[in-house]
This record gives sequence, structure tokens and C-alpha cells, in this order.
Amino acid sequence: MPTPEPRLDRPEALHQQVARTIRNDIESGALRDGQVLDSTRELAAQWGVSVFTITEAMQLLAAEGLVVSKSRSKRVVNAPDQNKKNEIRLQSPRVLIVGGYAGSGKTELGRILARETGWPMLDKDTLTRPVLEAALELIGLSPHDRESEQYLKLLRPREYEALMEAAAENVACGNSAIITAPFVAEFNDSAWLERAQSSFADKNASVTFVWVYCDESSMQTYIRRRGAARDAAKLANWNGYLGRIDLDFRPQVPHMLIKNCVSSAPLKAQARALLREVMGSEVKQ
Repeated sequence: MPTPEPRLDRPEALHQQVARTIRNDIESGALRDGQVLDSTRELAAQWGVSVFTITEAMQLLAAEGLVVSKSRSKRVVNAPDQNKKNEIRLQSPRVLIVGGYAGSGKTELGRILARETGWPMLDKDTLTRPVLEAALELIGLSPHDRESEQYLKLLRPREYEALMEAAAENVACGNSAIITAPFVAEFNDSAWLERAQSSFADKNASVTFVWVYCDESSMQTYIRRRGAARDAAKLANWNGYLGRIDLDFRPQVPHMLIKNCVSSAPLKAQARALLREVMGSEVKQ
């Protein structure tokens, strides 16, 4: 008998979880200004929630001005600021290394930071997934494997090496950079953290480590919604997955903490506060 799909807990907050994830998608540019959203019934099916939950979520977004109803059945994204071009050049580059568990919102934070600054956003999955999946198949493993010893020992280190080299190349050109990946093992390795700081310091760049925290309920909401094949094992045994991670984990180095929970400040507001802290007064437009 197949394992039943895990259900979301805290049902009283489901509409807030849905609204927060859609808000993050709008603020990160994943949903574009003027884009027509799917119907209430279609969204309910995608999220695995009731029509009432979607209606409540849309009411929250409408109150914030992020969604406008054109008719009873048509809702449109309202984010005219997406069309503004931002570019922040600094005398010395900044490197933001953003980590967090799957579904925590680290990629969305990275996209928002990139839109606020014009800095390149380097995401591990985007840069390495096609080659990684081909390599996994060549050695006889599932392209979605992220837990086998072969992946962890042979391929995972190469993913992070490629990611950091891409960042180093940008910094060598005088550009700041935003790097997003789980970084769980790396943020728990003092030697790796020291090497990363030293490597970028040699290029006249300073590093800020960022950890994105998300409660397990909101995290599960997002993972269910994105429907990525690599997440199937997590969702099939959600409690088992939670038993393998530490939601209280924090990097073993001074860092900025971003909280992407229903009760937290909007991700965009936290991103702007982070940038103010990182840049200080050294801003050259």
C-alpha cells in the first residue's frame, strides 16, 4: 500500500502560507507584473487546498495591492516596480552566500536581492542540475538522487566547486555576487568558511553569510507546491526527512538570519534591511 501523501499542519494558517509564497514569487519576479493568475479552482488543485483557502489568500494579497481582480474569475499580478532597473556598484565587491534547507525560500531571497541590486544571482541548481543529472545517470543512479554515497562523495563537492568558481570569476571582474545553495555541510565546516572568506578577501571582496530559516509547515507548503522530482523522497516520508535535518541549525560563523515564516516580515523588507547592513554607506550608483 503506498505511503499516504503528508498533509499540511496548522490548517488555520494555510491561507497565510499560500499568500506568503505567492508574495515571494511576485517580489522575486517569478510572477510578473500583469500576469494573469490561474483560476481559484486551478490554484486550489495545485496547492492541494480548498477553494476557500485560495480565496482567503487572494484577499490578503489584494489588500496589499499585489493582486488586482479584473473580474470574478480573473486576477492579475500588480507589481509595476518590477519594471524599474536597479544597479548598485560598490568600490569593493560584496559576496552574499545564502544557505538554507530545501523549501526555505533561499532562492526567492536571492532573486529579490538580485532585483534590488542588479548583482548576478548564482543558484546551484540552475548552474549545475543538467550536468549533475546526466552524471548521475551515467553512473547508474536516478537523476533525482541527492542522498547516495556516490552523489555525496563524488558529485556534490564538484557542484559547490563550480558554484564558487563562478562567483570568484564575477568578483575578479569587480562585480558583487549573490550565491544560493543549501550550504548545510559548508556552513558547519569552519575550515570551508575560512577558505571562502580568505579567497574572496584576496580579490578585495567581503563576504556576508546568510541563513534562511523557515518553519517546517511553511517549508512543506513550498516543497509540495513546486512539485520537483528531487523532492519526491522528502514528501513520501516527511517525518523521516525532518528527522534528518536540524531546523535549529545556524552557520558556525557570524551571519545574517532571514526568517521566512508566516509570522515574519515580508522577504523583500528583510532583503532590503540585509543590503543596508551589508553596504553601509559605500554605495556608488
